[in-house]
Amino acid sequence: EVQLVESGGGLVQAGGSLRLSCAASGFTFDDYAIGWFRQAPGKGREGIASIRSSSTYVADSVKGRFTISSDKAKNTVYLQMNSLKPEDTAVYYCAAEFGRSKVHLPDYLGQGTQVTVSS
Repeated sequence: EVQLVESGGGLVQAGGSLRLSCAASGFTFDDYAIGWFRQAPGKGREGIASIRSSSTYVADSVKGRFTISSDKAKNTVYLQMNSLKPEDTAVYYCAAEFGRSKVHLPDYLGQGTQVTVSS
């Protein structure tokens, strides 16, 4: 059974940091691009970062503040979020897509974790 389990969300003040984790299981880690999407209330889903092996992608909207990394030994992908802004408030989802270097249309999606940034 494929599982993507997110953790690390919460409430933080503007300017603060959070690190999200996505623990993947049930598939071969190296065969998938794994990334993060977010969806704010009333807005569409936004792809913000992806990683597969040494290939990484970070959206312009968060570049310089967010970093994606992975630990293959733990089958876990991390999203380090620094200098958080109120507009970063959203539900953050971990996603995986087979055979791509960047997640476009996820084959799998986690349950999401809420990130709330207060001003």
